[in-house]
Amino acid sequence: MDKTTLAGRNQTLAALHHHRRLRHKVRGGLLRALAHLPVPPSPASETILLIRPDHVGDVLLTFPAIDALKAARPEARLVALVGPWSAPVISASPHLDLILTLPFPGFARNPARRGAAPSLEPYRLVWRWARQLRALHAGTAIVFRPDHWWGAMLAWLAGVPERIGYAHPDVAPFLTEAIPLRQAHVVEQNLALLRRWVDMPARRDIHLSYPVDPDERSATRTWLEGLGLPPGAPRVVIHPGSGTKIKQWAPEHWASVADRLAIRFGAPILFTGGDHELRLIQTITGQMSAAAINLAGETPLVRLAALYQSATVVLGPDSGPLHLAAAVGAPTVTLFGPADPAEFGPWGDPASHACLTTPIACRPCRILDWPDDDPAYHPCVRDIRPDQVVAAALKVAATAATTP
Repeated sequence: MDKTTLAGRNQTLAALHHHRRLRHKVRGGLLRALAHLPVPPSPASETILLIRPDHVGDVLLTFPAIDALKAARPEARLVALVGPWSAPVISASPHLDLILTLPFPGFARNPARRGAAPSLEPYRLVWRWARQLRALHAGTAIVFRPDHWWGAMLAWLAGVPERIGYAHPDVAPFLTEAIPLRQAHVVEQNLALLRRWVDMPARRDIHLSYPVDPDERSATRTWLEGLGLPPGAPRVVIHPGSGTKIKQWAPEHWASVADRLAIRFGAPILFTGGDHELRLIQTITGQMSAAAINLAGETPLVRLAALYQSATVVLGPDSGPLHLAAAVGAPTVTLFGPADPAEFGPWGDPASHACLTTPIACRPCRILDWPDDDPAYHPCVRDIRPDQVVAAALKVAATAATTP
């Protein structure tokens, strides 16, 4: 079908997806009823509980809020509650007094079989963890994810006296301060939750940085030299994987871009990814003519940060590693499909971070996975052209090279 018809089809499906289904309405009603039950408060202290269930990218975008909160409340004890998948990234924040990990329901990337009967385990888990969290005596809890009703319910059951979050219909009943959500970048959304302590700074004054360990920087430099990449040599890095297939670009496109950039920079292309992305990278490099180095599975987070910090440019689809690259100061080119770069784009100087999209009318649908639909019907990333990516990479790399 033509793109206009396809976009109309997808807009209809997206509207149905975003519409609250009957089971969600029933759950919402039960949650509102539950929130009216009395829960004995825990003795309050200067502890602030920060709840962020998401993965690497979303957690990184919380760093400016953590920095601002510590500056405004230096006496407070800041405790982060995150998924085990995010502990390595948030542990780099110097302002946290304690990091707790919890396998938040719905966020582990091994989802339950579709169509399976709803499980009671999330509710058993929230009860167990609420009893444990009472020992913190937190005076305030901040639920950073706007729709995270489970985290808000956890803070309520734990008896935290002050609970701050966004006014989502399933979240607000458990909050003492529900803030209307406005369309803005996630960095600004996170800061808006701190409005009782922090005045919203101008966008240009909000900084996101990720500290790179000096020893790891030195070790990574030696490691790269062993791979035949001397100091000062161009380092073009591609991270082709992402959380869902809809957000990924075609391997043949990456192969084309990698070949052209290898010629322009006169250096082999570095590919990063987890163990699960090894086959994807092998498919890409198998279609290349130029030299490539496959680093899949060889870059734990601290090494990935050090590698990206030394990069000439980092390219990839919308993913946590691209946010990490921006946070350590690397120029980036990010390919966006269903997500909105105005909300989830890399934070920093726009001249150093190119966000590429396509003009199809159904984008951004904000649906990051379509497991029951043919991926061919969702070409928002696939329709980005290799020549656009190459041009963007050359532009941001040149800008970074001339920026003092």
